Amino acid sequence: MSSNLDKIMKPKSIAVIGASTKEHTIGSDLMKRLQEYNFNGKIYPVNPKGGIIEGLQAYTSVLEIPGEVDLAIIVVNAKFVLDTIDQCHEKGIKGLCIITAGFKETGAEGAEAEKQLLAKVREYGMRCVGPNCLGVVNTHPDIRMDGCFAESLPERGNIGFVSQSGALGGGILNILKDLNLGFAQFISIGNQADVNAETAMEYWENEDDVEQILLYMESIQNPSNFRNLASRISKKKPILALKAGRSAAGASAASSHTGSLAGADKAANALLQQSGVIREYSLKNLFATAKVFANCPIPKGDRVAIITNSGGPGIMATDAVCEYGMQMAKISDATKEKLRSFLPSAASVKNPIDMIASAPIEHYKQTLETVIADENVDMIMVIYLPFLGLKDIDVAKAVMEIKEQYPHKPVIGVFMTKNEFFTKLSDMKVNMPFFMYAEEAADGFNRLNQQRLWMERPQGKVPCYDVDKAKVEKIIKAALAEGRDQLTTLESIDVLQAYGIRACKYGLATNEEEVVTLGNSIGYPVVMKMTSKTTSHKTDVGGVRVNIQSEEQLRAEYKDLIEKLTEKGLIEGLEGVIIQEMVKGNREMVCGIATDPQYGPMMMFGLGGVFVEALKDVTFRIAPLTDQDAKEMVKSVKAYKLLQGARGTKPADMDQIEETLLRLSQLVNDFKFIDELDINPLLISEKTGEGIAVDGRIKVRMTEAKEVLACECAACSC
Repeated sequence: MSSNLDKIMKPKSIAVIGASTKEHTIGSDLMKRLQEYNFNGKIYPVNPKGGIIEGLQAYTSVLEIPGEVDLAIIVVNAKFVLDTIDQCHEKGIKGLCIITAGFKETGAEGAEAEKQLLAKVREYGMRCVGPNCLGVVNTHPDIRMDGCFAESLPERGNIGFVSQSGALGGGILNILKDLNLGFAQFISIGNQADVNAETAMEYWENEDDVEQILLYMESIQNPSNFRNLASRISKKKPILALKAGRSAAGASAASSHTGSLAGADKAANALLQQSGVIREYSLKNLFATAKVFANCPIPKGDRVAIITNSGGPGIMATDAVCEYGMQMAKISDATKEKLRSFLPSAASVKNPIDMIASAPIEHYKQTLETVIADENVDMIMVIYLPFLGLKDIDVAKAVMEIKEQYPHKPVIGVFMTKNEFFTKLSDMKVNMPFFMYAEEAADGFNRLNQQRLWMERPQGKVPCYDVDKAKVEKIIKAALAEGRDQLTTLESIDVLQAYGIRACKYGLATNEEEVVTLGNSIGYPVVMKMTSKTTSHKTDVGGVRVNIQSEEQLRAEYKDLIEKLTEKGLIEGLEGVIIQEMVKGNREMVCGIATDPQYGPMMMFGLGGVFVEALKDVTFRIAPLTDQDAKEMVKSVKAYKLLQGARGTKPADMDQIEETLLRLSQLVNDFKFIDELDINPLLISEKTGEGIAVDGRIKVRMTEAKEVLACECAACSC
């Protein structure tokens, strides 16, 4: 179905079904807002009693309306909504905005009614916003539609805003003026039976009026579709999201390392990150960032210049810029010379440029004009503190005057002054953002830079490797036949190797002589690990013996293991022992897969071994991974410095580690029923620098696995 929402967002005529003369009802307030905001089309009130509503002839039914109707805003009782949709169809109306509540948010009965509602919308080829929503707004001068019942009229701006919460959306519309922000379009999606955040994003992708997209979301209905759309649209315009619901509910089973560190919010975070969406964690930050994007172009680089009339705030601003990993711009000699020609000798022309407390307005103008022309500067922070009778609003106007002449570089004002200043600004047309503190400005620059880097980032490809899929199927089928959802260590390592993941050389032995033969052929030192169908955490029962240097030691360790397991009554499930090459390396990483109930398989990478759950230096991405995702995963953990070869250690083979993650991603894409997978540790070899899977643990969703593997098709999903 087309995502075109023109009938809803750009209507030439609106029927308000449920319009009312009763003061302070939704049906009355909607009529008032449409008229007060001077809707450019025709308004048709519909009320069974007819009469006159807000000075307009009311119709007893939508079918009585003489002209064509693009959009029906429905505010009748929930039990009449389905019949109303039938009438709208008969009238030829294609756009619906259903304000009425009483659907899936009320329970099973309401959910069934909403299901019927959606079936009708689909059958009739309509588009529908809601139900249970605040309404829709389009501030374009040709349209001027305030089709919602918030108290304040909307402010004009360049933001497309989607809110899953009607009340929150209404509250925001009420404070837009104070925020010095405006909307181009606003959609309150409510229960999002039809139109959701993705529909709105796709609609706004090529809308020139919408220059940035803001989302308030409590859930992401279709993560895969969201990722496809957002990663494409965010290359053209910024998408900012406030994703609520950050609790750990919905986390994968905590029996695996990956699962215990994962959680619903980590999945949402990974999805937004991979989609180029800038995530904010508070409304305050959401609108601070929106203010920056509303008034600043995307910079060409991350070099920041600071202009100040006070040393202390200049130093704090420098700290904030550097903490975000941006650069302090190197001011050119020509610029410094020009600055010295008019600034007093006590002033500092190095970055931060301190004009000193006596700086008059003229110095603010001249300094900004000089610095903005420097090719070494990408972004400029202008700091003002009130000294010597200099008026904040006059300085702001002077700075905005210069900004007007040089619109190509972002400029942010930091005015440490009284609140009245910001109130005055809300009554003015501004062309740059103003904040109280330097940290807020640095945060704004960081967001601009984040968007720049995303727009410059290569698209990323999902590679397809030559793997032995049939072998993995056979291993999993064998486990399922024995009623096991957990693969043994041996089976897990076989699966990894079938997918080209470098694992230790190993073999399985079931008696002492086999143990010794294997040890001698692999070469000492070796590691011995029990593999059991009943015990998954081997270290807890002394089932892992490391650094075995000789045949004699190997015999002794094997006898001791059998003795201990017999004592503990654990000998029953023992399949045997795995004898592995002992890889030397003190850098242990972890990688794995956990499944989120909503977002699907999540890839994890980070510092492993005993530190994995203590330090939590891990990062997540939703599968399937692109080569860019894998690269960013490896670079984003703090342990990356260890991988680079700190203190003379051999640098890790980054390409091979990235490939390991990509092969794991292919594995989980081919076998979507893999629920958990841990490689801990992925040991970095001191000899070759490659990441070697020393241990593996795989668990599947049994019912799903049985269904999938019962089917004939075993084609690769690539």
